[in-house]
Amino acid sequence: MSLRWYLGRLAAALLIGGVTAGSLAVAQQRDPAYAAARSAGQIGEKMDGYLGFVVPPSADVKRLVEDLNIKRKAVYAQQAQAQHATVEEYALTAGCLAISRTVSGEKYQAPDGSWATRGAGPPQRDARCP
Repeated sequence: MSLRWYLGRLAAALLIGGVTAGSLAVAQQRDPAYAAARSAGQIGEKMDGYLGFVVPPSADVKRLVEDLNIKRKAVYAQQAQAQHATVEEYALTAGCLAISRTVSGEKYQAPDGSWATRGAGPPQRDARCP
């Protein structure tokens, strides 16, 4: 079976059983510092499923992102085990979904590794995305 097929299965599992990951997303959005950094284009979604720094971060933004990424990794590890996947496979699929959920004006990592700003259309997709 191909990697793309396998990642597609993971994506389906993420969407169906994404309550835990969805809870994490809701918690992030409730944090005003997270929302401010995201809307200011200081942070963005990376292909690997974690948040990244678009510009050099302040100490507060750095702490916030590191804490959120630790929480994401814990969710990914738990869900990957339940889906019989590696953490990296699960995180990549989560990253694809997180990037697809960005809204106009938000930053995300393009397939070439550069930071892109989401426009009115869909974001650029990595070939590995389901």
